[in-house]
Amino acid sequence: MTTAPSRLPPRLWTAVIVLGFVGQVAWTVENMYLNVFVHDTISDDPRVIAAMVAASAVAATLATLVIGASSDRTGRRRVFVSAGYVLWGLSTAAFGLVTVDALAEAGPVAGAVTAAVLTVIALDCLMSFLGAGANDAAFQAWVTDVTRPDNRGRVESVLAIMPLVSMLAVFGALDPLTRAGEWQLFFLLVGGAITLVGLASWFLVRDRPHLVRQRGGYLASVVHGLRPSVMRANPPLYLALSVAALFGISTQIYLPYLIIYVQRYLHIEAYAVVLGVVLTGASIVSVVAGRFIDRVGKVRFLLPAIGVYGLGLLLMWAVRGMVPAIAAGLVLISGLMLVMAPVGAIIRDHSPSDRAGHVQGLRMVFGILIPMVVGPFLGALVIRGADEYYEDLGVLKQVPTPAIFLASAAMLVLVVPIVLALRRRQAT
Repeated sequence: MTTAPSRLPPRLWTAVIVLGFVGQVAWTVENMYLNVFVHDTISDDPRVIAAMVAASAVAATLATLVIGASSDRTGRRRVFVSAGYVLWGLSTAAFGLVTVDALAEAGPVAGAVTAAVLTVIALDCLMSFLGAGANDAAFQAWVTDVTRPDNRGRVESVLAIMPLVSMLAVFGALDPLTRAGEWQLFFLLVGGAITLVGLASWFLVRDRPHLVRQRGGYLASVVHGLRPSVMRANPPLYLALSVAALFGISTQIYLPYLIIYVQRYLHIEAYAVVLGVVLTGASIVSVVAGRFIDRVGKVRFLLPAIGVYGLGLLLMWAVRGMVPAIAAGLVLISGLMLVMAPVGAIIRDHSPSDRAGHVQGLRMVFGILIPMVVGPFLGALVIRGADEYYEDLGVLKQVPTPAIFLASAAMLVLVVPIVLALRRRQAT
């Protein structure tokens, strides 16, 4: 007989929702709107976006490994969460100060473009380091500390929709600013919100008492999970991390270029409406599905979820027009959420109690670093190979094509054997 999942106190839910939501607002800006900012104001070369995404992924992964190990050794998460969110917000606001025009005053326009690209990449790395340390290392480790296997599917399904809810908030409240070119105000508002939540988190987050601390040398703690012997000793954890890596590559082939694709290739100017409907619907699907993940079983739930996601990719490749794009996008993003929730919960279930922060670092290596280094460059290769352009004020700019979704689907096929191996191991 299946027992009901244990309940979480309201203050804990408040911290999970508030910190999870605002953290994902920051990542929405970093992962999507920063790409649009660069494309519209600095350079349309997709290799610039790919390089920026890859560099920020390296910085974020390094931060998660370092901060995760530090929080494991000290047994404290709150200080890293609060201080990290405050600094994260300040670095986000600083993007509003970067313009080609300002840099052009110091030299030729061509040099100003290069300087702007390098400045944005450097600032993105700083923002990503601070954000990953606060959110992906300390906050996510704290969530592992205060949850149990019988309620993690529910918690993970709520965290999984936060990227969607944050996109809705950004699109609904702030997209008009980006359309009007008010980037400075856009970044100031987002950065200010992150900073305020960082201050509030000091009163919301409580470190779990008597947390098992990780012992041993600091450097050994940072690289512990990358050792082959550790991988061999924890096969379910590393199978789940491998799923996260390949699935992440699949998403990153198209995700950095998604807004540009909808707006410039599909010629849907009301892309905020499309994304709003899609994200709202997918959020509802994810929350409803979260009630069943813990009951059905996370591993059993995973393969059908991948099937839904794959169908969404094929539909996105085929559709044209606003209404078909909404329908296809709903299947795609629902599938994305349905995969993310069980994978995240499986990783938490197999996290050693004294290395929850370190496992978040591994999650960054497999789920962020590898996908964000490999995926966007694969997407850029597909875009440059298609060699299609649109005209913007008399200037030809490259545009993403539907081929990015086919490339993403091809990568997704590699995930299936690993999921089957995970299922076989669970059955034994």
